[in-house]
Amino acid sequence: MPRYILKRLFAGILTLLVLVTLTFALMHAIPGGPFSAADERNVPQSVLDKIAAKYELDKPIAEQYFAYLARIASGDLGISFKQEDTTVNELVKQGFPVSARLGLVAVIVALLFGIPLGIASAVKRGKWADWASMILATIGISIPSFVLTVLLMYLFSVKLRWLPVFGLSSWKHYILPVTGLAVAPISYIARLMRSSMLEVMRQEYIVTARSKGLAESAVILKHALKNAIMPVLTYLGPLVAALLTGSFIVERIFAIPGIGRYYVSSIGDRDYSVILGMTVFFGAFIIVSNLIVDVLCALIDPRMKMEG
Repeated sequence: MPRYILKRLFAGILTLLVLVTLTFALMHAIPGGPFSAADERNVPQSVLDKIAAKYELDKPIAEQYFAYLARIASGDLGISFKQEDTTVNELVKQGFPVSARLGLVAVIVALLFGIPLGIASAVKRGKWADWASMILATIGISIPSFVLTVLLMYLFSVKLRWLPVFGLSSWKHYILPVTGLAVAPISYIARLMRSSMLEVMRQEYIVTARSKGLAESAVILKHALKNAIMPVLTYLGPLVAALLTGSFIVERIFAIPGIGRYYVSSIGDRDYSVILGMTVFFGAFIIVSNLIVDVLCALIDPRMKMEG
């Protein structure tokens, strides 16, 4: 197991290095810069040079790149070019807990609804419950989250006036954004669970368990579910990372002070350090989440260690 974890960790670090390199290169390849607006206002060149020197933008690209790698290695994500005296680490510290709370609730809701829905669809294959579940799952995957959230906001907030739409100050504030975040994962988990469960239910050990007279619920929960849930666990890594780091669109629509708003605003402001810092944070979070899921899958199914 330690060797397996080290291999996955090394692959994650290499992936993060490639991500940082590509993001850094793209940021400097796009015309303009974080202080282009000041240049357009005819700010004296001497002032622009001083600003560039302050943020070390006057140095060669290669030198900036290796200096940035050194800062990342020490845990320093840099200083915002647009928000004076504010570091990217502070922005992450402010926004991530909010996004994480919202995302964690959405993950729990997705699992609580998606897994039973997929199991029920597989057990009732070809019946009305199966058709209804798959139709709902297809609709949930097909409708973009921003379209769904706007529809929910219009119906439950504007028309019915049942639910609030700004912030996360009470449990009611969580309902609409969590629904917007969880519908697509619920649908995807249900489809994964259904196809996996159908495959597992045809295995010989399931037939043997049934022939011994075990109740159908015991066959499903004690024997089939353990192997059928593996694809869901694999999907859980990127899902947790995506939801806990915040949905940019949903946070924007509901004015949630999460980490997503900083990322969106930094792109519009061409704030290199925030874009890079947030990308590194998101990438590292996804890598760690996938590593945890890989370890869990290897513990459940030791054959994965041999395959890895």
